Amino acid sequence: MKKIISGKVREVYDLEDGRMVIVTTDRISAFDVILPTMITDKGKVLNTLSNFWFARTKGIVKNHLISSDLKDMPADFQKPEYEGRTILVKKLKMIPYEFIVRGYMFGSMYDVAKEGKPFCGYTFKRAYQEAEKLDKPILTPSTKAKEGHDIYVTVEEMEKDIGEKLGKKIEKVAIKIYKKAYKHALKNGIIIADTKFEFGLDEKGRLVLGDEVLTPDSSRFWNAAEYKVGTSPKSYDKQFLRDWLKANHLNGDANIKSIPADVVETTSKIYHECQTKICGK
Repeated sequence: MKKIISGKVREVYDLEDGRMVIVTTDRISAFDVILPTMITDKGKVLNTLSNFWFARTKGIVKNHLISSDLKDMPADFQKPEYEGRTILVKKLKMIPYEFIVRGYMFGSMYDVAKEGKPFCGYTFKRAYQEAEKLDKPILTPSTKAKEGHDIYVTVEEMEKDIGEKLGKKIEKVAIKIYKKAYKHALKNGIIIADTKFEFGLDEKGRLVLGDEVLTPDSSRFWNAAEYKVGTSPKSYDKQFLRDWLKANHLNGDANIKSIPADVVETTSKIYHECQTKICGK
């Protein structure tokens, strides 16, 4: 067993038998900086949400989850600190793209579209207001850059790279997952404005959903009760923390020493509220 990834949030261990262990920590990053203070239970919330969605979408596409029971994992992980934040997964040959499904006009897409320019090859037939629901969800792939920011590409460019058949299957599957999740979340007071998926291929070349799925770290979740077109809706993610950093001129500061306890507590509550609304517990 060896650690192969220590990311912004996750630690990944290769068991060297076709399986991996992924531990979701309480670390949080903002403005490309991993902050020095942990957010209480954030890792457990992200893990719980991903597992919830893996279970609800496995009828659409296979996923990499083997077990979330510590008893199924090596003895090193059978400890209380790993409970609720650790999963055993199938190792995949990951496809080098992030597949972002967007259901609303927002963020970088809105900034580009309001200037009348195409975004990822999409030219919109009408002018959308900020945060307005699109006529139908769209897929906007991006490359996974090892350094710097990811680069958006068109669906056609992605298909040319990985193959048209696989590209079209991913587009169909990603949008189908988004629609199913959107319907469930909306019933529970959350709008999924957009979300990111990652896919891989198993040893037989079959498409498999991997990484995390439909969490506040990989999605833009809005409070449906407060949603209003033409505004920037309240979100269930680290936006509260980002706003605090900006207000205190600490955004992008790699030398920040700590985050105040009240900011940590509020951020943790936001993540917990998201989990409770979606999972019902």
